[in-house]
Amino acid sequence: MPTDRLTPVLDEKLGELRSAGRLKGAETVTSGVVAPAGGKGPRFLLEGHGNRGFLRMNSNSYLGLSLATRVMAAEEEAVRRYGAGPGAVRFISGTWTPHTKLEKRLADFHGRKAAMLFSSAYATVMGVLPQLISDRTVVISDELNHNSIINAISLARPAEKRIYKHLDLAELTRQLGAFTGKCARAVVVTDGVFSMRGDHAPLDDIMRIAAQFHPLYAEGVVVVADDSHGVGAFGSTGRGTEEVVGAGVDVLIGTLGKAFGVNGGYVVAAPSIVGYLRETSPFYVYSNPITPGEAEAARCAVDRVDSEEGRALLAHLRTMTQRFRDGLRKLGLETIAGEHPVVPLLVRDTARTAQLVKHLRDSGILATGLAFPVVPRGEEEIRFQICADHTTADIDEALTALAAFAGAKA
Repeated sequence: MPTDRLTPVLDEKLGELRSAGRLKGAETVTSGVVAPAGGKGPRFLLEGHGNRGFLRMNSNSYLGLSLATRVMAAEEEAVRRYGAGPGAVRFISGTWTPHTKLEKRLADFHGRKAAMLFSSAYATVMGVLPQLISDRTVVISDELNHNSIINAISLARPAEKRIYKHLDLAELTRQLGAFTGKCARAVVVTDGVFSMRGDHAPLDDIMRIAAQFHPLYAEGVVVVADDSHGVGAFGSTGRGTEEVVGAGVDVLIGTLGKAFGVNGGYVVAAPSIVGYLRETSPFYVYSNPITPGEAEAARCAVDRVDSEEGRALLAHLRTMTQRFRDGLRKLGLETIAGEHPVVPLLVRDTARTAQLVKHLRDSGILATGLAFPVVPRGEEEIRFQICADHTTADIDEALTALAAFAGAKA
């Protein structure tokens, strides 16, 4: 069937995105990696730029483990032993030893009794939340939660949905109180670390509020946190927002594709919840898992984080993050206070954000500008992401480029 009638409609939509400054455009293609040298961290080669190396400050690989020799070796060895792919979904042909070992390791790492792998963190959120939400459930969600949470709630079709202002616990309390006697279950869902801002949810206070209302719902209050940006990168031992605030949630979602440097997502919770999800979550039942090689690489990465070496990496990451934050303040640039390696530079203008991103790239630095609808209008920003393989020379190079732009625009 020809698509000649559909094509102009889609072209018009793309034109609208372009006119609004919301078109993402062609993706950057990385063609190689240059090893650290001369006091600088790794540099990345891009197609169309020859042998020029770029400093990457838009990576989720917060600890640099995606390039760690032992992590790569673990994946290579597992590929030779188990093959390149899993072959099928787990309920059809079973699973592989690396999957079950990794699930046990993740459960132990987070102090839980059960864990379950998904193909990605996005798939985890989509596969977990709808299964915990019924037509007798009120869902209460932070307004800055990730797109995956927003879509998962839409897929779930709860009885009621309420959005509370970012980190406004008084509003969360009022909303929980409003549905006692009306809904059988309440699900409170939040990001751990908010990916656009680098701030984090007060999970300890959220759990305290949930405990107050838990007896007032026939099926209780369940708190779910997606801490994909926190796990592995936040806290002195890398256990994320739960470690920073000193409290655990009922259902914790994490990723293997950010600080752990590999691929995939997971959930840790009580055995009854994980057992139910294995039987009912379509994103698990009907989708291939990560490869056995990825699972072995991820287990190696978790072991590395959970070691003296990992704690040293995390300490260096905090030092580099603080150096960059302090540098932004000295330049008179606006950011958001925090300790997480997501460091937003608030530009508050779409055109100026695009100009600064171009200036940085021209200076050999890769950073990502965020505009509406990814962030609200007036909160346009450049999201810098500090990694443990950054050095003081790397941080200073980025600050020098920002200073040059600020001076030119003054």
